[in-house]
Amino acid sequence: MHDARVRPLLDELAQEYDSRYGNLFGRGAAAEELNRYPAEEFVAPGGALLIVQENGESVAGGAFRRRGPDTAEFKRIWTHSAHRRRGLARFVLAELEALAARRGYNRVYLTTGPRQPEAKHLYLNSGYEPLFDLAADPETIKFLAFSKDLEPRG
Repeated sequence: MHDARVRPLLDELAQEYDSRYGNLFGRGAAAEELNRYPAEEFVAPGGALLIVQENGESVAGGAFRRRGPDTAEFKRIWTHSAHRRRGLARFVLAELEALAARRGYNRVYLTTGPRQPEAKHLYLNSGYEPLFDLAADPETIKFLAFSKDLEPRG
């Protein structure tokens, strides 16, 4: 997470969180969330970081860390605002799933915020099971949690 290729990803993600959520979770919540986990949690073999670059620019990425003995928690799945609507988030999600399965995980857990409908739809359309009431107003749910069983891979 200290890699220079990650910085643009995290910087824009913080701006996006601030613009979407304002003070919903309190002042400075975006920076706090982005710094919540030590970088070591995303290091192999239990974790991973994926960055997609185009012409030397970081355009998408994501990471995972160990949540339990057989469960990976996906974090920071992001696409740069100038590169959206190209399938990059779906690509990152699929690559993270494949890597997690190769590392021996058989389940994925992830969360997104109530004001990120694009992420919610991505996860639902990618076979993730919502761990919340889909009929509820997302604003009444602090985090929208999802899980998915992975196919074993060699």
